[in-house]
Amino acid sequence: MLSESQIKKLNEHLERAQNPVFFFDNDVDGLSSFLLLRRHINRGKGVAIKSFPELDAGYAKRIYELNSDYVFVLDKPRIGEGFLKEALKMNIPVVWLDHHNINHDNGSIEDIYEKLEKTYENLHIFNPARKEKKDDDKNKAEAMEKSEEYEEYEPVSYLAYKTAGKKEDMWISMMGCVSDGFMPDFADEFKKSYPDLLGSAKTAFQVVYETDFGKIIRMMSFALKDRTSNVVKTLKFLVSAKSPYDLKEENKSTYHITKRYELINKKYQNLLEKAREAAGEQAGNMLFFQYGGEFSLSADIANELFYRFPKRIIVVAYLKGANANVSLRGNNNVRNITLKAIEGLENATGGGHVHACGAKILAEDLPRFRENLEREIK
Repeated sequence: MLSESQIKKLNEHLERAQNPVFFFDNDVDGLSSFLLLRRHINRGKGVAIKSFPELDAGYAKRIYELNSDYVFVLDKPRIGEGFLKEALKMNIPVVWLDHHNINHDNGSIEDIYEKLEKTYENLHIFNPARKEKKDDDKNKAEAMEKSEEYEEYEPVSYLAYKTAGKKEDMWISMMGCVSDGFMPDFADEFKKSYPDLLGSAKTAFQVVYETDFGKIIRMMSFALKDRTSNVVKTLKFLVSAKSPYDLKEENKSTYHITKRYELINKKYQNLLEKAREAAGEQAGNMLFFQYGGEFSLSADIANELFYRFPKRIIVVAYLKGANANVSLRGNNNVRNITLKAIEGLENATGGGHVHACGAKILAEDLPRFRENLEREIK
């Protein structure tokens, strides 16, 4: 969790921003984070980030196009150097709110962030993985040791909710938290307000796959996989939505969302069934599934497979052109396994959470990547 002083500083940036642009990761946690902060200050535009694993330089043009005076980057583990140079060339502050515990190849997370902020003077980083400086060496050592364990932290939608502090937007934070596999400390309070949406679900995964609220979350996930004009329409609708019931009701404002859900869900269920068949055919503790087509659903499929097969390491690869986007899930440290598996693969990148991460590799390297995974898992 962010400290009180960090939340105060973050709010100061939000108050100073008159025409901010919020770049958010293209998932429900990122979407919810944007909505919470946008509704908090009642101004700004949102742009979903589809590049992986970083926010790349191509998005910098949106700052010009939107005539923004502030940049907020939400739920993204990396920001490309090209993007930072372009943004800061305009002398525009960049505020980076994240919860990923980045890799330590080049030092502790504190050292990495401190170096970035010195290099880019107008960059301000907020991440609970980043410990505030302590005066005594013992506390510094303890913070370093804890950080190097790759501790998991609350989703950005939780941090945004605590920053905004608007009870009426609890349902938005709940969407983001649950979609990220996290049951927040206000779950019971949410259930009292919306008892029919959660049923008897106890865990985040049960909420996503066994309840009406979970269907709403999946609708939001699929809505982000639409053409830009419809995504913009969805964002405008969500900025003014009063409750999760607004998302359940089919009307002129939600028609494009429900129709998109029906279209993608049909394809999603078909792919999921094929993946479950593959699970029955494959031996060992890894479930490997690859597919191609119009929609990138690897993260969604991997999440549900992990719920259905919790004892297995889930690997879902989406092939498009020369590249493969891979989502991995597991109860052990799949991030470490993934980073080792991409070693030596040309232009391969990877990262994310301990139990949920991703990789981008060349499609021709996918067989080798699979072999590397099998070796690391043994």
